[in-house]
Amino acid sequence: MRARLVRAIEEVAPAAWNALDRRGSPFLTHEFLHALESSRCAAPETGWAPTHVLIEDAGGRLVGAMPLYLKSHSHGEFVFDFSWARAYQNHGLDYYPKLVCAPPFTPATGPRLLIHPDVDRRLVTRLLIEAARECRDRIGASSLHLLFPDEADREALADEGLLQRLDCQFHWRNAGYADFDAYLATFTADKRKKARRERRRVAEAGLHFEELTGHDLTGAKLDVVYGFYADTFARHGNAPYLNRRFFETIARTLPVALMVKLAVAGTQPVAAAIFFRGDDTLYGRYWGSDGQWHSLHFETCYHQGIEYCIREGLARFEPGTQGEHKIARGFAPTAVWSLHDIVHPGFREAIGAYLTRERAAVEEYMAAADEHVPYRRDAFVDNLDGNAPQADAAATDRPADGPAADD
Repeated sequence: MRARLVRAIEEVAPAAWNALDRRGSPFLTHEFLHALESSRCAAPETGWAPTHVLIEDAGGRLVGAMPLYLKSHSHGEFVFDFSWARAYQNHGLDYYPKLVCAPPFTPATGPRLLIHPDVDRRLVTRLLIEAARECRDRIGASSLHLLFPDEADREALADEGLLQRLDCQFHWRNAGYADFDAYLATFTADKRKKARRERRRVAEAGLHFEELTGHDLTGAKLDVVYGFYADTFARHGNAPYLNRRFFETIARTLPVALMVKLAVAGTQPVAAAIFFRGDDTLYGRYWGSDGQWHSLHFETCYHQGIEYCIREGLARFEPGTQGEHKIARGFAPTAVWSLHDIVHPGFREAIGAYLTRERAAVEEYMAAADEHVPYRRDAFVDNLDGNAPQADAAATDRPADGPAADD
């Protein structure tokens, strides 16, 4: 086997790349990465220079890959190391460039070592990390970072000496709910009443939803959805990471993975939430609206997504980073990780000590957040175990934890 680097995903045959095991992630398909690169969203001029590592066997067949980018900044990663960069600068050292292994602008857990299912995973894993480190050292990068790896890759790299960083997101798990009402039946009475009130307010405002896929996002419809997306960034004084060309491309090349919930008042679109669908997971990515509508954000981004997962039989819903307001809508604190290979021995030691302290704080935060999930405690345990919730409350539409009825 041999390793080589490519400066663009288009140098790899789509069928060869997609034959690697991506464990159902839409963000690691050739189509998604090519849309980012061909639209120039992920390009040297944006600080995301493609530097993908490939492993090929003696016959030239692709058997392993890492989606790798040479970074000149830390924006668009959602694993925040700006303080590390400042510390390097204060000591007269360069933190940038660095190498990042992750699909750009995508804080979603998934594999980072893409390996063909017919080869020795341990061997190819070792070859990939060796090649990435050699690339890092040859370029003179300060570090190598694998962002949001799944548990399988984290375990595979446990003996490679990478520093592990813990963070928290809020994810939803499908415990086999028959419908949205059965899901709400696992809430405490008070939380169930609030969720229903949120949904009712949106309906009483005369809003309804259209569900679109990439097949539907052409011309004027795409203009509307992209306008909502770009406006959200503009309201915060930022340019959007993704341009219209990206969405136009991904709607054409990966249409079934792109899903939009469009909120409509009469015939006028007023808000949109953009999702991506994997084999068993829904990923919430972007949101925008034309004004203030009571509870519309919660309905469009969370309730509609959960209802979609129940209907489609998807196991998980990852709605993105941050947002403690997600807890009340049924999203539980979930550990997410990043792995960091720091070259400088002094900074490696200092960052490692910091991550140990940080992990204790994150674990404490997650334990505290667990106390605020809206579920009845018995239903919460069932949900974590992946078991179907108890059906008595769903059947009677009465709370299992008190006499009050929902309004």
